[in-house]
Amino acid sequence: MGKAASKLSKDDISTLKKSTYFDRRELQQWYKGFLRDCPSGQLTKEEFIKIYKQFFPFGDPTEFSNYVFKVFDVDNNNLIDFKEFITALSITSRGTLEEKLIWAFQLYDLDNDGKITYDEMLSIVKSIYKMIGNMVELDEDEKTPEQRVDKLFRSFDKNKDNYISFEEFKDGSKVDPSIINALNLYDGLV
Repeated sequence: MGKAASKLSKDDISTLKKSTYFDRRELQQWYKGFLRDCPSGQLTKEEFIKIYKQFFPFGDPTEFSNYVFKVFDVDNNNLIDFKEFITALSITSRGTLEEKLIWAFQLYDLDNDGKITYDEMLSIVKSIYKMIGNMVELDEDEKTPEQRVDKLFRSFDKNKDNYISFEEFKDGSKVDPSIINALNLYDGLV
């Protein structure tokens, strides 16, 4: 899927049907739209940020979209091809709870070491607060990113070892579904 073709091949469609929750028609529609927006067949980080700015015009989504870009860009080549795009979109919009949790965990685990530290979570939460700006009225105990992360860490870090494992993240997300609800941004797209 390197160079952009005007249509997906039968092999590409077959592979993507097996690895996503989209059918043939949806894949073809998404591909057509992807090529319209990215004629090269690849989405740059700058273009990705531009898309987020359309969704969040009252805040600054630059930092957050950089973090999300990193999770979409599975091969780490600083470009998102259609396969990476549609796979991430499939998980975030139609995936199982487990798949969404894995994806969200990858977002928060900035250094990919299999655990989320306080500082990693604070970086993501700060970027979310910048992105939403004044669009959302926050609870009194979550007015600042630090308050939010303190609250999450108290709830999630059950063994008090100063990091959140995937199991703790999964259990904590059942108590605080806002972690997964953040992925609902993509629901309106599909």
